[in-house]
Parts: sequence; C-alpha cells; structure tokens
Amino acid sequence: MNDKKVTLKRRGFLKAAGATVATVALMSKTSEASNEKNKKFGFYIDVDKCYGCMSCVVACAEENHVPLNSFRTKVRRQVEDKGKVIFVPIQCNHCENPPCVKPCPVNATYKGPDGLVVIDDNVCIGCGKCVKACPYNARFLDPIRGIANKCSFCDHRIYSGKLPACVEACPTTAKIFGDLNADGEVSKSIKAIKTSVRNPEFKTKPKIFFKSLPKKI
Repeated sequence: MNDKKVTLKRRGFLKAAGATVATVALMSKTSEASNEKNKKFGFYIDVDKCYGCMSCVVACAEENHVPLNSFRTKVRRQVEDKGKVIFVPIQCNHCENPPCVKPCPVNATYKGPDGLVVIDDNVCIGCGKCVKACPYNARFLDPIRGIANKCSFCDHRIYSGKLPACVEACPTTAKIFGDLNADGEVSKSIKAIKTSVRNPEFKTKPKIFFKSLPKKI
C-alpha cells in the first residue's frame, strides 16, 4: 500500500472519529437540556424549626458576595398573639408566573428550562424595572455592580451536586431543597404535610412551600 492510500485512509478515519465525537457531544447537550426541562426546583420550609439564628443569611452573603446592607435571603421576625415570636426565612420564590420577567426591556431576567428565574449579569442594564415588579420585594439593585440581584437558589452549586448555601448552613434542617418533580424529601414533605405559599392572591405560583406560615407574612 503506497503512502497516498495510507494518508487517505487516515483522513477518513479521523473524519469519522470527529463526526462521532460531535454526535456524542450533541446527544449529551440534548440530554442535559431534556433533564433540565424535567426538573422543577423548590423549597419546603418548616417555620416551626426556625429560631432566627441568621445562619442562612450569613451563608448566603458569603457564598454569593452580597454587598453590605443588601440581602438575597432574609429572616423575618414576627410577634404573634400572647407574645409568641415566629421567624420566617424568605427569599425569591422563583415563581411559575414571574411578574419580574415581562418588564425587563433587555430580557436579562428570564425563566430557564429548569424553572429557575435567573438574571444574566452581562445583559442587565440596572434599570430597576424588575425590582419594582416583584411583589415580594425579593430583588434589589446591587450598589456595587449597578445591576439587579436576588436569590438564585445557588444555581452554581446545585448543578455541581451541592445544596444551596442557606440549606447547608441551617442547624435545624428548617429548609429542605430539591426537585419538586422527583420523588425526594422535598416533594414528599409537601405532599404529606399541609403547606402554604406567600400571597397566593398574587397568582404567581411560588415554588417555596411553608409549613406553619403566619397569615401576616
């Protein structure tokens, strides 16, 4: 066999190998997109277990480099009848019908295939329209970067197989996070125990479900 024939055979092999790799990569990306569409992330929060230690707030600030006097997650303190004190962790609800998406003039805020409502930092112009549109006051304008900011469910962590920082830091396991479509702890807790969402009258369909949520929150 002469050198020319050997060269042609090698080229054919490399071309076929390259096509195979490209096909596998495409199938992998398609599979990932399909998996994301099947996911629906959410929280189950047991208010009875929260005692206001603020570990979740501190962990969130450290993990996401939240500026001073700004918050992605908060713990609201409320005094009920007979002096009973209740603490309620609150954050972005990643609503099924997010009212913050439509007002954005540059589509920086959008709902991903996994249901997470996210902000593209490279596109946001800091107009603040999404901040005003959120009925839960869960968004703020970052005073350092000049763009919108909020809880992201620590998306950079959950797709690396980790829990959101606030969940990992909670000493009483008041917060449970997971895929609402999967047969996991979060979905089982929601099905087994009576829960409620914040301001259902807004019809935003929040994906954070509370046990023992006070009506005034």
